[in-house]
Amino acid sequence: MSTSISNVVQHSVDLLERSTGIVIPTYFPADSDPAFAEDLLASTVQLFVREVRQPQNICLCADGPGVAAQVAERVANRFHVRWLASEKNGGKLASLRNGMKELLEKSDVHYLAAVDHDGDHFANELLNFVRCAEHVKQSAATERVIVLGNRMSVHHSLGFLRGEQEALANRILLDALHYHAAHSGQPLALEYATTIDAVPDFHSGFKFFSRSSAEAVFLAAPNLAGCDDAAYFRHAVEAVMIVEAMADGATLATVNRRTFDEQPISTFARIDRSQLAANMIIWPCKRLQIPAHFVAQWLANHLPRLLLGTLVPQGQQELFAIRNLVLNAFNVSIPDTDSATLKRAEFI
Repeated sequence: MSTSISNVVQHSVDLLERSTGIVIPTYFPADSDPAFAEDLLASTVQLFVREVRQPQNICLCADGPGVAAQVAERVANRFHVRWLASEKNGGKLASLRNGMKELLEKSDVHYLAAVDHDGDHFANELLNFVRCAEHVKQSAATERVIVLGNRMSVHHSLGFLRGEQEALANRILLDALHYHAAHSGQPLALEYATTIDAVPDFHSGFKFFSRSSAEAVFLAAPNLAGCDDAAYFRHAVEAVMIVEAMADGATLATVNRRTFDEQPISTFARIDRSQLAANMIIWPCKRLQIPAHFVAQWLANHLPRLLLGTLVPQGQQELFAIRNLVLNAFNVSIPDTDSATLKRAEFI
């Protein structure tokens, strides 16, 4: 038995070191301190370059020219990893697509990880992702796998407001996946994803793909599902990767991972938070062809359970703003009497 376990571990180590590609999308606003930006990205790359034998299996993808490209070039030269810079700022998903396409040119890459540059993704945990993916491939007899890095506390890493927004988006995405599965006639397989938590941390930025699933997600033409570029490439990035992988038949698995108690940096903090949260709901529901009245009911189901609504009036106003943006996108009229109220149980 010990020999068998040892072989499994050694096989996983070999896959990580020899056959895993890592894409790190990179963006820093124009007013960023270049020294801080370089230090942050270098600290991230320094940890991941230790996990692979070929530094060229790591690709830094600068989202546009400017600080991001300058920093990516300097860090890439320092650690001998690949780097790319897009001609314009297109959003995180555009950068990921560029980097994944680059690494998928390498026939010896069997797994690909998407890792944020914010220092909140720990390279020493990658081996767990490899072992998980290998277990799913053998157990489920599939080559299509996506492993999601579940944060043990979203609120601690993101703060209360964004944590609540992502909780809402995660719950509605799970509803949408169930709806789509029922209509497709293929039950939603979650036995590798919900052992502890009923709702996966879909919007975690640490994701791990088998090669075939990465090809399905990143090589196919973008499906905006009637949304604008911002919704697809910037706001609903994490949902896009989940939905497109699972639509191609990928089995979803989760690995619990650690985070800092507070993110060192967050690009999303500069975005209109209500529109961000709304688009995290709008795109997957449109992509999966969810009827408007289902989306409206799911919002009615999940908004009352969020603790954000107990903050009066600011928390409730945040919820109303998200709800109204989503319903407007689905052409659902909101009665004046409901514009600033939540239907909820009288007692808890």
